Amino acid sequence: MQRSKQQALMFLLGAALVGGALGYSADRYVVHEKLASQFGPRPRFYDELGLSDRQRLRLDSLASARECETRVLLAPHDSAMKAIRARFRQQRDSVFTKEQKVMFDKMLDDARKRADAERAKEPKWTCSVN
Repeated sequence: MQRSKQQALMFLLGAALVGGALGYSADRYVVHEKLASQFGPRPRFYDELGLSDRQRLRLDSLASARECETRVLLAPHDSAMKAIRARFRQQRDSVFTKEQKVMFDKMLDDARKRADAERAKEPKWTCSVN
């Protein structure tokens, strides 16, 4: 009886540690998006700092490498992340009235269009690790 309690406790501890590590990684990934949106497009951010072309290129390279590493790290958990997002969207939408949902969808669409337009201005890159 004592052994099964210990095993259960160790399992819960391991699950908590793994969940904490994944949660922390996902939070860092999401917080980056919020930080990027605070400063606006990358070129504007660089202009405000007064960076040289060499500094801009180096930061772009570092950001691309970090993005690739993050994608590789989170790839095994991609389906779980998508499920969490889908569940959240469904729960969030259940809170809105029909009119609010229409307004919210329009706000999201406008935000997506602005983000797409800003992304189109930035240099394109691909991960060579994938």
